[in-house]
Amino acid sequence: MKNIVILGSTGSIGKNALEVISELKNSFKVIGMSAGVNAELLSLQIRRFRPSIVALKDAGRINIIKKAAAKSNTRIFSGTGSLCRLASAKDADTVLVAITGSRAIMPILSAIRSRKTVALANKEAMVSAGSIITAYAKKYKTPIIPVDSEHSAIFQCISAGSKSEIRKIYLTGTGGPLRLVPKRLFSALTKEQVTAHPKWSMGKKISVDSATLMNKGLEVIEARWIFDIDPDKIEVLIHPEAIIHSMVEFIDGSVIAQMAAPDMKLPIQYALAYPARMPSRVEKLDFFKHSKLTFFKPDLKKFPCLEMAIKAARTGGDAPAALNAANEIAVEAFLKGEIKFSDIPDIVKKIMKNHKTKHDPSLADILHCDRIARERTKRLCYPRYLS
Repeated sequence: MKNIVILGSTGSIGKNALEVISELKNSFKVIGMSAGVNAELLSLQIRRFRPSIVALKDAGRINIIKKAAAKSNTRIFSGTGSLCRLASAKDADTVLVAITGSRAIMPILSAIRSRKTVALANKEAMVSAGSIITAYAKKYKTPIIPVDSEHSAIFQCISAGSKSEIRKIYLTGTGGPLRLVPKRLFSALTKEQVTAHPKWSMGKKISVDSATLMNKGLEVIEARWIFDIDPDKIEVLIHPEAIIHSMVEFIDGSVIAQMAAPDMKLPIQYALAYPARMPSRVEKLDFFKHSKLTFFKPDLKKFPCLEMAIKAARTGGDAPAALNAANEIAVEAFLKGEIKFSDIPDIVKKIMKNHKTKHDPSLADILHCDRIARERTKRLCYPRYLS
């Protein structure tokens, strides 16, 4: 029986994880969970899973979960340090990090310092502070098991050889909801059109990132740190069918691919159960149904966010932190209706053009870079509020 803490239990990954845990209830027990503002759903989850500790970001909504928590003898925390407290819970074996944004950096470091296995479903923290997080993981001998379908696939494929034998990593992606939409139409796209992903059901932020292909760029940076590999050895392939979740090519020319139906429950279960494999109710792959697999090069002119992210990966230092911060604010502004979809790459480009990279940054340097980039991006996104 593994004790699990879920940071972000009310989001897409968190809800899928709870379904996996319900199906394998003799193998996992939820002892902690957190939510941002969805106190109503968190209350239902507390009643069902009876965790010993929960955290709610919005302190003003704590009264909503108090009744459910009292019946379950669940302790409630809120505030900036509550996620770190959850991540370092004494009885936890694995911490599933399913919250978005660079705010996950400190909870991840807390989990690592407490020697918890980290099941990582957050890109932004590794993008911004990958050098710091991986150094901590080595120091405390703490495993980081990726949950993103692509990185889970790479993690599994790499076991076929050693790091020194890897020639290239192929990071696949569907191309998002706008792969076949002409760029001239981007400025008029609605939130609903942008977030209508053809294969995956995801949160709004990551859905927008998928539409700009920034998501693939962030995954390149994340893979660079998780697998300690040169960014030039990582290639993005557009694979609309979403059956091959990524591939690894070795120096002898062999290519190992991980294939499965597009269902996030599979990489979530793999990360929680690792190093074991367990039976799953996930739909099994039907090769006759999916008899045609296609691959394309990404269009970097149509999707400049991917090119900017690859450049940031090669530049290193705090450049990825600036890129990620600018993108988070720009995406947030789009979802609030403050800017057009086509403004996102233009705004990120302006921030990166004026960014002076600091190489070998400390954690304080990265957090400072993150804050400054956010402030500068807000001035571009919300001029009428900041004038």
